[in-house]
Amino acid sequence: MLVNLHVKNFAIIDEADIDFGDNFNVLTGETGAGKSILIGSLGIALGGRVSPEMIGRRGDEARVEAVFQIRDERTLSILRDMDILPEDDLIVISRRITAGRSVNKINGESVPVGLIRQVASVCIDIHGQNEHQSLLKTTRQREIVDRFGGGEIQDALKEVSELYHEFVSVKKEIEDDEMTDEELARKLDYLRFEKSEIETAGLSREEIEIIDDKYRAASNAGNVVESLSEVYERGTKNAADALNRVLPELRRSVSMNSELAVFEETLLNIESLLGDFNRDLSGFMQDYTFDENELHELEQRMDAIHGLQSKYGDSYDEIMSHLRETKEQLEQYEDYENLCRVRQEKYDRLFNELTDKCNNLHDLRLRTAEDLTKRIQTALTDLNFAHVEFAIDIQRSDDFSEYGNDEIGFLIATNPGEPVLPLSKIASGGELSRIMLAIKSVFADSDEIETLIFDEIDTGISGRTAQLVSEKMNEISRNHQVICITHLAQIAAMADSHFLIEKEVGADASETKIRPLDYEESLDELARILGGARITGAVRDNAREMKEMAASKKASKK
Repeated sequence: MLVNLHVKNFAIIDEADIDFGDNFNVLTGETGAGKSILIGSLGIALGGRVSPEMIGRRGDEARVEAVFQIRDERTLSILRDMDILPEDDLIVISRRITAGRSVNKINGESVPVGLIRQVASVCIDIHGQNEHQSLLKTTRQREIVDRFGGGEIQDALKEVSELYHEFVSVKKEIEDDEMTDEELARKLDYLRFEKSEIETAGLSREEIEIIDDKYRAASNAGNVVESLSEVYERGTKNAADALNRVLPELRRSVSMNSELAVFEETLLNIESLLGDFNRDLSGFMQDYTFDENELHELEQRMDAIHGLQSKYGDSYDEIMSHLRETKEQLEQYEDYENLCRVRQEKYDRLFNELTDKCNNLHDLRLRTAEDLTKRIQTALTDLNFAHVEFAIDIQRSDDFSEYGNDEIGFLIATNPGEPVLPLSKIASGGELSRIMLAIKSVFADSDEIETLIFDEIDTGISGRTAQLVSEKMNEISRNHQVICITHLAQIAAMADSHFLIEKEVGADASETKIRPLDYEESLDELARILGGARITGAVRDNAREMKEMAASKKASKK
């Protein structure tokens, strides 16, 4: 669950630190107080897009941090697979936003923002207006059915997906290789040319590895001879002449002072080494040959090898691998009729297998949809859809996809006597939010995600409907942490933890603050929601009665 949210210098929030409760958390406040900013900051913490415009007026950076306590074993296993190891069952996600970039960390270690999104997806589920609208998409409706079907449908989906990708691959091969006799002849000529070109080259692994160095040495042979001649003529030969001149003088000095004999010995050793060096160098230069024809042949060989590398692969292994593939293709295309027959047989086999797997998936979805329909119908009735009729329509499509060949649609009628029609043609914004809440309540018992956030769940509802929505959210909060931003007193009264979002308007700037409310403060806030600008004793009594009724309702459900 979301234990703590810390926001600093984000938009008009200078600093906010919120410790959320386990069950039903409600946030209320005046319109424009900054509720959307708070949700926005949480979205940023969970990997949303950042912008320097989000940085507030107090400094050149903004910070958001979300702390999750993970208790579900399956969630812990998923996180461990991501190499995310909770510390004392806690995951700390933090993001620092500057004008240049954002710094993203999980438990103090820098991570890509994509990893933050993956971690967030198993820790928290945010439902806002965009999420409600996504319910209108048939792909989202299919996902809901498949998710409700659990492991059996997921296993069937995996089988369908694997077969579908293999089927598409074979289909593409058939389409790509469909050719006339003339095209086949050109294909064979091309493959034979490649095979001949590689085989004729007679490559070896060692030659490819040393050809460049060998050519470089040969092409620089003339420069080597010139350099060695310079060394011999101006260096070692002159040095030998100089030694011959100074040795007699040193011998005379030794005859006058025997202590200088050590220098004479050293100079004699140098003369001996220099003589050996000169003889060796002279012999090397005499034996060193430079053949223009050999260089030309080496250059041609190197160009030929580089040409093969540019077409078939940089290394010997890559070129040989291409040769093997070319031989295999040549063998296949030389018996083109058999190739087409084998591929067609494989296509037919995969088509039949895919059809069978899709039929199995279709049957599973039909059974799942029957149960899911009843549960959603009941949940919608609980949410004051008095005359609702809900249906899940599953029709076969002529085309396969990795999700099978079913077209799935949610249908609804909200008035007696009306035919069921697609959600997009019937449901209003308020109805969509309640339908989504009904679906979430159906999934509540089996959903591993511990934290659910509802923003704008109260769109277009009031009165009895609002009361039923609050009860349904309280029901969900028995198995999940629920955080709800609302304008409705009925929902706020049901809160286990109530927070107030308020804006303080100063002379120079405005600031949004968030604070927890005690029982009496919560009564005051309920009275404000109920009474507007003027809060009378009767309004406050109404707020107290609403709180007491909510407490009684929660106690009866335990």
